[in-house]
Amino acid sequence: MATENAPPPMDEKVRRTRELLASFYSSDPSIASAGGPPSPSSAAQSASLDSINSPSFDPDVYMNLLIQKSNLEGLLQKHVEMAAEIKNLDTDLQMLVYENYNKFISATDTIKRMKNNISGMETSMEHLLEKIMSVQSRSVTVNTSLFEKREHVEKLHRTRNLLRKVQFIYDLPSRLGKCIKSEAYADAVRFFTGAKPIFEAYGESSFQDCKKASEEAMQVVIQNLQEKLYSDSEPIEARAEAVVLLKQLNFPVDSLKSKLLERLEEFLLRFQIESEVVEGIVEDSSESSKVGKASDPVPTKPPTASINEFSKMVHAFLIIFPDTEKRLIELSQDLFSRRYGSIQKKIEKRISSANLLAMLRVVSADVAVVDEVLPEAALPVFSLEAASDIIRNYISSSFTHLLLEISESLTRTQPSLEEGAKESPLQIALESSKKAVIQGSMGLLLDFRQLIEDNVGLAKLRDLIIDLVQEGFQDFFQKLEQSFLLLSGRANANNLDSTIVNSVQVDKVQAGLTLVVAQLSVFIEQSAVPRIMEEIAVSFSGGGLRGYENGPAFVPGEICRLFRASGEKLLHNYINVKTQKISILLKKRFTTPNWIKHKEPREVHMFVDLLLHELDGIGIEVRQILPHGLIRRHRHSDSTGSTNSSRSNPIREDKTARSNSHRARSQLLESHLAKLFEQKMEIFTKVEYTQESIISTIVKLCLKSLQEFVRLQTFNRSGYQQIQLDIEFLKNPLKDFVDDDAAIDFLLKEINHAAHERCLDPIPLEPPIIDKLIQAKLAKNKEQSPSMQ
Repeated sequence: MATENAPPPMDEKVRRTRELLASFYSSDPSIASAGGPPSPSSAAQSASLDSINSPSFDPDVYMNLLIQKSNLEGLLQKHVEMAAEIKNLDTDLQMLVYENYNKFISATDTIKRMKNNISGMETSMEHLLEKIMSVQSRSVTVNTSLFEKREHVEKLHRTRNLLRKVQFIYDLPSRLGKCIKSEAYADAVRFFTGAKPIFEAYGESSFQDCKKASEEAMQVVIQNLQEKLYSDSEPIEARAEAVVLLKQLNFPVDSLKSKLLERLEEFLLRFQIESEVVEGIVEDSSESSKVGKASDPVPTKPPTASINEFSKMVHAFLIIFPDTEKRLIELSQDLFSRRYGSIQKKIEKRISSANLLAMLRVVSADVAVVDEVLPEAALPVFSLEAASDIIRNYISSSFTHLLLEISESLTRTQPSLEEGAKESPLQIALESSKKAVIQGSMGLLLDFRQLIEDNVGLAKLRDLIIDLVQEGFQDFFQKLEQSFLLLSGRANANNLDSTIVNSVQVDKVQAGLTLVVAQLSVFIEQSAVPRIMEEIAVSFSGGGLRGYENGPAFVPGEICRLFRASGEKLLHNYINVKTQKISILLKKRFTTPNWIKHKEPREVHMFVDLLLHELDGIGIEVRQILPHGLIRRHRHSDSTGSTNSSRSNPIREDKTARSNSHRARSQLLESHLAKLFEQKMEIFTKVEYTQESIISTIVKLCLKSLQEFVRLQTFNRSGYQQIQLDIEFLKNPLKDFVDDDAAIDFLLKEINHAAHERCLDPIPLEPPIIDKLIQAKLAKNKEQSPSMQ
């Protein structure tokens, strides 16, 4: 308490002024010097003998100390300071006296006037006290005389109030009836709750009939309040008032809340069904407009009253039942989850970006309506996340549909290939697949551009859409390349994505289609990818959600390298398939007969016709797909022998001694010597995307296979002569297929050499006989060709 009552600290000037006044007017030097209650600091100063302001100041001690501590110059300085301080103190005292003199005079005059005014006040106060005592005595007299009457009046007043309450109880049923007729339910509840304590105390005895009638009336009130609560036509304030009144009547409001929530859930289910129906009508109308059919105008969104009605119901619930906010948030999010879920299902079908944006625009408008009354649900954030998932699925499904379209454009020509159609089915498949690739890609870019340009709330997703489009094209071309390999049989379906496997819709693909896919790979590398890259650079530049460390989403160079390698693989695959098919024919030809017991050749064997027929089929397929190339001939120089020397020399020497086996061995030795001096030539060159390159490579591979089959057999003279006849017949037809006559002559000669080496009695046919048999075969083919046509 002492600390709380202590005066606030004073600044130096105020303290000094107070000390001067105290020293001037006070007779106690200790108080004058202290200027107030002694403080610890002033006590310390008074305790010091050398302090000049303390009461116990000793001049001798002070001078001794000053002389000890200071030199002569210091003493002179101290003298000057003390003289100046004495002068200042005198000036301050003089000013204090002058300033306070008028105040002292005014205070003296005021005290004199107060003395004069108070001198007559004591007589007036005594007179007033006498009057107060007289009034008090008379008041006691009046209270004593009226006490009995006052008690009686108060008793009558209490009786009157009690009678009024009794009368109110008896009149309560009729009052409640009037309130029900006028729908003044608040007054009815107020009347009944006011009479309820009396009914609880005397309801079973005195007021039994009144209680029963009142309760019946209140049942009607409760029923009417429930109807008002369930009525959608009633204003929200009236419905909220009904809930408050029911709570005052101790009615279980939670059961009403549960029923209302059930009605709200039923409304949401009905609203969802109506929304799907209307969205289906919109989609059908847009599809009919695409094919040019006229359609009646249809609403582009569910009825506005429906979502507004839901919004009003939510607003009413928040006012009537504030504790249902969490449940309302769940219902609202569930509603829009189902709405977005229905859009996801429609994306599985092929819908345009215009339809998608129309549906998103409808849902976005509904979200804005509900968000006004229920912002706690954070529906815009929820809607943005759902829209991003929808956009992601839409872009992914669009690329999947494009992959299926390209596959269908390739495989829909399968029946015509098998039936041997005349209208160049491979060329049709190539052109349709090119169209599907370039137009489908450009169409997707146009759709995706609408997603970016539309302001349905997707502006926040611009970077995400750009990244998804670039990633989608990168993934699309990778899957397309894998589907090409699967289509040609170069990939295992078990190791690929289900989307790629499903895009290839046939179990057995014709070899000609592999050639189409190879040429399509070249088109994608040289035309499609550069054009798509230009469009992406114009309309889909930016993005960046992937992060710079992950690199760009779409890498055209990588895609081009991928399809370049894929095209080469498919081209070689086509060559291998065709070569294997012909090799099976050749193998059957050379493994079936017994060459040791072969009869003399009478005609060219029919395997030659089959071989040429297969080559004709390959030529038809290649001419539909590939362009002509530059005619390239191998150059070679004659040395000691030519390409025909190994065949012609034995024939010429055989004219004099056909049965001489020693001469045959010498011919074999001569052929080996001729091969040593022949110039080496390049048989197999790099495969190019031209007709001549593909057919030449297949023919060369087939002739090499034929040579190997010949080397695996052992022939008698007739078998060797049959091989010689067949090879001689093939010489001219094969040169019509290839662009390298020298290579064909060389390979045919090698086959003849192999047969010569594997023959037990290598005596060749005479040239006239060979020419005669070849001419007979040509005449026979000429006769058969008109009948076949």
